[in-house]
Amino acid sequence: MEKPFSIVIHGGAGTILREDMTPELEKAYLQGLEDALSAGYAVLEQGGTSINAIKAAVVLLEDNILFNAGRGSVFTKQGLQEMDAAIMDGKNLRAGAVTGVRNIRNPVELAEEVMMNSNHVFLSGKGAIDFAIKQGIKMEPDDYFFSRFRFEQWKQIRESDDYSLDHTHLDLSELMKNKKFGTVGAVACDNQGNIAAATSTGGMTNKKYGRIGDTPVIGAGTYANNSSCAISCTGHGEPFIRAVAAYDVSCVMEYKGLKLEEAMKYVVLDKLVKLEGEGGMIGVDAGANVAMVFNSAGMYRAMRHSSGNHFTGIFREQ
Repeated sequence: MEKPFSIVIHGGAGTILREDMTPELEKAYLQGLEDALSAGYAVLEQGGTSINAIKAAVVLLEDNILFNAGRGSVFTKQGLQEMDAAIMDGKNLRAGAVTGVRNIRNPVELAEEVMMNSNHVFLSGKGAIDFAIKQGIKMEPDDYFFSRFRFEQWKQIRESDDYSLDHTHLDLSELMKNKKFGTVGAVACDNQGNIAAATSTGGMTNKKYGRIGDTPVIGAGTYANNSSCAISCTGHGEPFIRAVAAYDVSCVMEYKGLKLEEAMKYVVLDKLVKLEGEGGMIGVDAGANVAMVFNSAGMYRAMRHSSGNHFTGIFREQ
């Protein structure tokens, strides 16, 4: 007998306020979320795996210039785009991750190649790109990743030592107040009860020293285990790494016996807050239950369940 199935996606969290959003931009973000959600849900509806569903959703988010991943990735201190991604299969705990890659159209696809065909979990920089070329992963020239909006963001702070976690305002005084953590991710449960998680990001505007956030770190920004949950995080990466946030939800479920949403709330609204970790996460369990929890002003998010439950939202009050 087929089990219920579901998918949840996010496109980043942070200080996302209704008064800062034009109707046109809000509509574009909601459409981008809906398109990605539909792509992932269609895979599940046709009996596809959770891995293929989350990959389909994240690929569309990476291709959408509105989101800080893939094509819409922010500029580093050197004026380049460096991307991170991870994917994990809850059925067998296999995982793949890449960090500091350039010119990769869809980093989530490269992460999956690492998981399936490399005998490794985590590849970085030139080695990851060499592997991508060997595996025939689609590449794009630098100008494919150029966004005027991202360039203006970077121009505001490139002469300073400041960095930005993505934002909606270009006024420098507003820069750190109006934070938006631009990561994308998806989690899903298929009709076999297998769950999976994927996360992808362009990181921080003006980042230097080869900084790596939580996104590609298995257990920090991405984690999946059929016996507990699949989690994809978005937020200020450093506290999420220190909290091992995604895996901590799994641990709380396993050792404290909490249900998915209870465990996520404990980690996001209590443990992360104590570390000044702003952001959120999406989750699913093997019963296709879903949750979207964040401690910031907003989170681009959407979910769809085989029962007919369907939601897309941006702001906290939704």
